[in-house]
Amino acid sequence: MLVQLLKPEFDELIQKKDWIGLKEVLADVPPADIAELLVELDSDVAVVVFRLLKKNIAADVFAELPSNKGVTLLELFTKQQLSEVMSNLEPDEQVALMEELPGDLTQRVMNSMRPSDQLQVKKLLGYPEDSVGRLMTPRYVRVKSDWTVKRSMEHIRKYAAMAETLNVIYVVNDREQLIDDLKITEIIVAAEDQTISTLMDESFTALRVFEDQEEAVKMLAKYDRVALPVVDSDNVLVGIVTADDVIDVAEEEITEDMQKMAAMDALDDYYSQTSIMQMVKKRLGWLIVLFVGQILTALTMGQYEELLSKIVFLSFFVPLIISSGGNSGAQAATLIIRALATDDIRADDWKKVFFRELSSGIILGLLIGILGFVTLLAWDLAANGYVDQQSYLTAVVIALSLLSIVLFGNFIGAMLPFILSRLGFDPAVSSAPFVATVVDVSGIIIYFSIAILFLKEILM
Repeated sequence: MLVQLLKPEFDELIQKKDWIGLKEVLADVPPADIAELLVELDSDVAVVVFRLLKKNIAADVFAELPSNKGVTLLELFTKQQLSEVMSNLEPDEQVALMEELPGDLTQRVMNSMRPSDQLQVKKLLGYPEDSVGRLMTPRYVRVKSDWTVKRSMEHIRKYAAMAETLNVIYVVNDREQLIDDLKITEIIVAAEDQTISTLMDESFTALRVFEDQEEAVKMLAKYDRVALPVVDSDNVLVGIVTADDVIDVAEEEITEDMQKMAAMDALDDYYSQTSIMQMVKKRLGWLIVLFVGQILTALTMGQYEELLSKIVFLSFFVPLIISSGGNSGAQAATLIIRALATDDIRADDWKKVFFRELSSGIILGLLIGILGFVTLLAWDLAANGYVDQQSYLTAVVIALSLLSIVLFGNFIGAMLPFILSRLGFDPAVSSAPFVATVVDVSGIIIYFSIAILFLKEILM
């Protein structure tokens, strides 16, 4: 909303090249909104506007820019500007940026950084991609258990400016191993001559440096923390992960799962920043797989050509039958995939889920089947004024087919994520279109098998 209000004035000041006026306007604008305004500008103009920002604000704005826009600006920056931007970014933000840069620009940016920052970035880049080590920052404050509160407060004041957060202070032993974490308020309200050990309960939660970043998202949400410590295999404190660090990770994971559930490979960047050819590449593979699936559906239909030639009206209900199964399967798959992603259920819970979804599938199938039975009889009654034996038998076929295919769709949608997970694949790929394709073929077989069973007198 703020961006829309500012944009006319922003564009006017740029057009007039009133840089002094623009600098005054930008002084009170949040970094995220400035970044949104810069995205729409030509790179040459964006660089000029960027130079008007204060150093600390400029770093925050740069951190909010989409990766492709940030790379473009870096290519236009002088060495001094590169140094200023990089030195004001948090270590985890520096690492995230370096991952996006082309090789030649990576070296140029690295050379612009202070030696200490270079060492930090190289160390963090040494951890596996998508690990907590890549996400953490080494900018935190730690104290020793035998320190007094007075000494600890002096230490906190000294290093407060470099810390990413002061909400939590970490307690380590002589080997730098984490032994506790304390809220800053606990230290502030304590007497100056108290030792830190008297405030400790030695109860804390920590992330492991090689864990997946998704674990950081889950842990911060589970324990409602603004920051969590990160330790190595020896329990040595190596960094912290803050809530603002995981927001982007959470957004990326949810976006990736949604895209996979739509039967496509996850995009590497925002939709608006992805080229048409990249978009085609991400979508084509799964469309081909689904196309082959639909060929199987057509071939299955062909096996019942003789049956359809005798009872043409059966073909009218094919979309009704297979769509009901597909919808049921898509619902079940979505529920299970999300439950697995949030650790609401685990891979070992498949038996429990099996019986739950079997029960819900039977209930849903019965209700949909009854609805189909009543609807079809009411339709014939309204059209003809009576219901003959053929209409009644057809209604029975439709009802039983709906019951069977909704139950089957529910079963497939619920169990496929577990099967894929056990095979080492991402459960999100058992998407709605994929489940629907499997259910389409099965639905046709179920439908016509029931039709043959109940309508054999008509077929003879």
